Amino acid sequence: MLHCPPKLARTIAYSGFVLASTLVPALAGDPTGDWRVADGVAHIRVAQCNGSIWGAVAWEKVPGGKDTHNPDSAKQSRPTLGMPILIDMKKKTGTDAWEGQVYNAKDGQLYSSTIKPIGSDKLEIQGCVLGFLCGGETWTRVGPPIPSNPANSMAKGTAPKGAAPSAPQAASQMPPRTTGSVSSAPGTAPAASSKQQAGQKQATTGQSGDVVGDICLLPDVTGFTH
Repeated sequence: MLHCPPKLARTIAYSGFVLASTLVPALAGDPTGDWRVADGVAHIRVAQCNGSIWGAVAWEKVPGGKDTHNPDSAKQSRPTLGMPILIDMKKKTGTDAWEGQVYNAKDGQLYSSTIKPIGSDKLEIQGCVLGFLCGGETWTRVGPPIPSNPANSMAKGTAPKGAAPSAPQAASQMPPRTTGSVSSAPGTAPAASSKQQAGQKQATTGQSGDVVGDICLLPDVTGFTH
């Protein structure tokens, strides 16, 4: 039976500890990617846009949702698919946390919010109203981190105005819209059925059925002003 000398064993153990301690922070500190919300009804795509972190609805369990609770009547008919949820979040100095606003579509209100990656597959969301009545939830990663490019658009981005997210898949997908629901192909079922078909396509194809693409190109993100 082979024995490992004590000194060599300590060296191997120490090396493994150093390697683990250097890898974990790199994974833990990235909030970008696709995340499933706590109740599983939506996936939120989080990306870095123009130096800030943004998050928008990238998938809905029940398609065809509208922002009906928005206090702005002009926005009450906008689709929730592609709608920003995490808004203009800035990194807190010295921590793996970002501060900004979170939009709650259930009541149409904006709340001060902090997001913080927990490990490599959880994202903690905390929100408060005027500094009190704080609460939060934890999202689960369902897509890998999204690297930024020099133009501050994401690697899985689309061309402006809702072009298809990737050329090889464009021919087999229905025309995507960065801001809303999917249109049915010409000559198919009426609007109600097309929504059901869109939801089924999203659920069965995952990222290959992506109709949102690069959230940095969404009008609500590109048109944001402080």
